[in-house]
Amino acid sequence: MIDEDRPDKKEHVIVYARVSSSENKQNLETQAQRVSQFCNANGWVVHEIIKECASGLNDNRPKLQKILKENLATKIVVEHKDRLTRFGFEYIKTLFNGEIIVINEVTYEEDDLMQDFVSLVTSFCARLYGKRRSNRKTEQIINELTSNG
Repeated sequence: MIDEDRPDKKEHVIVYARVSSSENKQNLETQAQRVSQFCNANGWVVHEIIKECASGLNDNRPKLQKILKENLATKIVVEHKDRLTRFGFEYIKTLFNGEIIVINEVTYEEDDLMQDFVSLVTSFCARLYGKRRSNRKTEQIINELTSNG
């Protein structure tokens, strides 16, 4: 669905690739290439390739937010649904003023459910370890302040 307020809006295709950490940088590059090739095979001109390193559970992803705020894209193309987001995909799809193309749809609901479960566990582990790391930094700051004061 293209913006009804702007019927003359020209097609603007964005490839969005995402990996969870910078350790997967090579996968990010190959993912972007595969999605771009898919677009080219369908005759779509790719206007932007956006690559982001961030958790799919993180709702503060500047590059994705920029795509959604700018309202330039008529199509966002991703390899898998979870590359766009782990949760809330239907909300983004509903609110996005264009078309979201998912190349590889999950065909078995059990697989999708298992991916969601793994994502939750991963997210909670990351938050737990991040909190521990934060506590250590706090202790270091307190020690520095008390030793200097």
